Amino acid sequence: YFLMYFSMLNLQVHGIVRRSSSFNTGRIEHLYKNSQAHIEGNMKLHYGDLTDSTCLVKIINEVKPNEIYNLGAQSHVKISFDLAEYTADVDGVGTLRLLDAIKTCGLINSVKFYQASTSELFGKVQEIPQKETTPFYPRSPYGAAKLYAYWIVVNFREAYNLFAVNGILFNHESPRRGANFVTRKISRSVAKIHLGQMDSFSLGNLDAKRDWGHARDYVE
Repeated sequence: YFLMYFSMLNLQVHGIVRRSSSFNTGRIEHLYKNSQAHIEGNMKLHYGDLTDSTCLVKIINEVKPNEIYNLGAQSHVKISFDLAEYTADVDGVGTLRLLDAIKTCGLINSVKFYQASTSELFGKVQEIPQKETTPFYPRSPYGAAKLYAYWIVVNFREAYNLFAVNGILFNHESPRRGANFVTRKISRSVAKIHLGQMDSFSLGNLDAKRDWGHARDYVE
């Protein structure tokens, strides 16, 4: 996720990245001032994790951001059934840790908080099309964890008057989409078949339906 600090002269973006034995910043290489040397310009990365309250408090207290965007999650629906407890810890309780860190650092009145919610909150849809008043009915550990995150954001907004909002986004696609998601799996596999590198590939539920848009439009 990203912490953003504004001043009258410039915009600084602070991101939190998990420690890994291999490079895991491939999707943001183009944002480095010098990607070959990993020299940062107005972007700075901090090692941290949504499962670690202490590091969140430390980083937020150091940066003192004006805006916080919680984009961190175990976001694969199918994998959430295999990693149910981890998904709940990161996606659900991780959001609580972030909000509590804002409160601990005394930034309730100065920070704007954005929570990346998901259309998976609707899960077993109760009406088509869905709208903000459509009842939630999550159908996965991922959806259930995100539902907790949604309501804890509402709770902090109403209990502490924190500027905190949930953005319920449907699937947003771009060339940076992970290769184990269906759109990238299809596009990459078709390219490999065209190049003679593979003959066929398999998919899961062919009856599943999704609406999606381009990530640039969702950012806007």
